[in-house]
Amino acid sequence: MKRAFFGGVHPKGYKELSREAAIVPLHPSVVSVAMSQHIGAPCQPLVKVGDRVTVGQKIGDGQGLCVPVHASVSGTVTAIEARPHPGGNLQTAIVIESDGRDTLCPTVKPRDPEAVAAMSAEDLIAVIREAGITGMGGAGFPTSVKLSSGLGKVDTVIVNGAECEPYITSDDRLMRETPERVVGGLRVVLQILQPKRAAIGIEQNKPEAIAAISAVLGSGIELLPLHVRYPQGAEKQLIQTVTGRCVPPGGLPAHVGCAVFNAATCAAIYDAVYLGLPLVRRAVTVTGSAIAKPGNFLAPIGTAYSDLVEAAGGFALPPYKILCGGPMMGIAQYTLRTATIKGNNALTCYSDKDRHETPNPHCIRCGKCVEACPMHLMPLFLHRAVNRGDLERLDELHVMDCIECGSCAYGCPAGIPLVQSFRTGKKLVRDAAAREKAKKEAAAK
Repeated sequence: MKRAFFGGVHPKGYKELSREAAIVPLHPSVVSVAMSQHIGAPCQPLVKVGDRVTVGQKIGDGQGLCVPVHASVSGTVTAIEARPHPGGNLQTAIVIESDGRDTLCPTVKPRDPEAVAAMSAEDLIAVIREAGITGMGGAGFPTSVKLSSGLGKVDTVIVNGAECEPYITSDDRLMRETPERVVGGLRVVLQILQPKRAAIGIEQNKPEAIAAISAVLGSGIELLPLHVRYPQGAEKQLIQTVTGRCVPPGGLPAHVGCAVFNAATCAAIYDAVYLGLPLVRRAVTVTGSAIAKPGNFLAPIGTAYSDLVEAAGGFALPPYKILCGGPMMGIAQYTLRTATIKGNNALTCYSDKDRHETPNPHCIRCGKCVEACPMHLMPLFLHRAVNRGDLERLDELHVMDCIECGSCAYGCPAGIPLVQSFRTGKKLVRDAAAREKAKKEAAAK
């Protein structure tokens, strides 16, 4: 393509497992709503054990870079305790036993479209903040902060409907089934940011989604069918494809006049602004060779992975590995007690037939990882620096610019777990920076 991004790979899609499965609402008996579901400070609980809550009621909030969380079912708070988190650690969560009624909070009230049209950018951003909306493509950055920081700086708004990662079809089904929510949420963003250009990018392997969005698009928004290529949906790569602009190392999309919003994020914005409904549920794909009936489910935030697996017919084969997300960027899980968060779009479950491991892998310096990296990094040298704990070299090689897309690991003939290595490298750099900061603060006292 004329403006295609650098690097990338073409993994097999496996989307046929779930792409024709309509989104089915789930009604779990218990949810576990984590207080940390976004980049920034975790929320503090606003309820106590024994309290009754309703759908959409705010149950956690905080200061600074933080957005609230809300009850996703109506019922009784039975515990506030540390629970397994998709990130692999334990996080404080509010456990709610559902009463099965899904009673809405009295604050959940629809708004008249004319009233919405008269709202200021600041008022709309405040509504989006109070609704607890974060990036739902996986990054989890508070949407209200992204909008506020983009005021007066953004000339191009892009909706990410690429959904380029293998297996995942939740955004595809969302765009096919409720395209008016995606487009309606985008129009709210346009009302806030007032850009010169707006575009929705969808990979060409989703013709039904392209047709559905096109049917409700209206004027002033471009619909761009994109060449199928991973990681097309990564923020910086999508910007390069759509605009030809390159976000500089360490930079943000706003530095090149762009803002990118996931299709599911746009739908959540529509729900918040027009329906008055906070972010309390999301579409999740449950798929993989270990799953009996792969499908898509509308899961209340805090739905246990065990309930998702049960809804998909249980395990057809014993699971070898379970990922929060897809095979390229997903995080391996150690228990099905873990519950969904706002950025959790899939649960991918593999059986033994998907096991591909290389004992004692060694780099053969073939350069395939360098060719595949969309960020122009040198994965083979980064991996060596991580193994040596060489912080200076990691900084020279820009390890913090790695987007952890997995393109390098996918193409590595030696089977080296490169993404895991780079996550370790990033932690080494962050820990060193934290120690240096603490040292300087201590010296200043």
